[in-house]
Amino acid sequence: MGSRGRGRRDSGTETAAQLVDRLTAVVPDFPHAGVLFRDLTPTLADATALRAITDELVATFAGSFDVVAGIEARGFLLAAAAAYAAGTGVLAVRKGGKLPPQTLTEHYDLEYGSAALEVRPEEFPVGARVLVLDDVLATGGTVAATCTLLERAGGSVAGVGVVMELAGLGGRKRLAGRSVHAIRLID
Repeated sequence: MGSRGRGRRDSGTETAAQLVDRLTAVVPDFPHAGVLFRDLTPTLADATALRAITDELVATFAGSFDVVAGIEARGFLLAAAAAYAAGTGVLAVRKGGKLPPQTLTEHYDLEYGSAALEVRPEEFPVGARVLVLDDVLATGGTVAATCTLLERAGGSVAGVGVVMELAGLGGRKRLAGRSVHAIRLID
C-alpha cells in the first residue's frame, strides 16, 4: 500500500525534517495575537511524513526504552506509531481530570496559567525505561512535568523526542541532563 498523503513528493529524497518543513501549517495570530502557531496536524496526516517521523524517533532511541509515553493530545499519535514500530506498549499521559481515580497527578506552570497531567499507576510498568514523545517542545513545562510524573510512577525516562523544538522559548533548559531529540529545530 502506498502513501496517499497530501502534496506527496518523492519520499526517497526528503528527510523527516524536510517533510515537517513542507507540510506543517503556519497560522499567524493563533491562539492569540502575535503568536505564530505551527500546526503539525497536516504533517501527521501524511503517510510518508508520519512514517519518516516515527522511524527517526524510534531509531534515535533504539534499544533504550521499554514503553513509549505520549503527551495529550498529538503526543498520543506519535507514541502509538512509535510503540507499534518498536514493538512496545504505549502509555497515555492525560490532562488533569480526564482519567478516573486513582491517578498520580503532576501540577505545573504554563506561560499563560497552570495545568496538571495524570497517569494511572496500575497501568504503568514500574521500572520501565520510558521514551516520552510530544509534537512540540516550547517552554518545556509540559514535557518536564511529564518526566517528573513518570519518575514518580516508578519509571525512568530514557529520552524525550519531539517533532519540532521552538528553540527561542528555552524549553530544553528545563530538561537539562535528559537526552532530547528534535526532528526540526526552529530558531
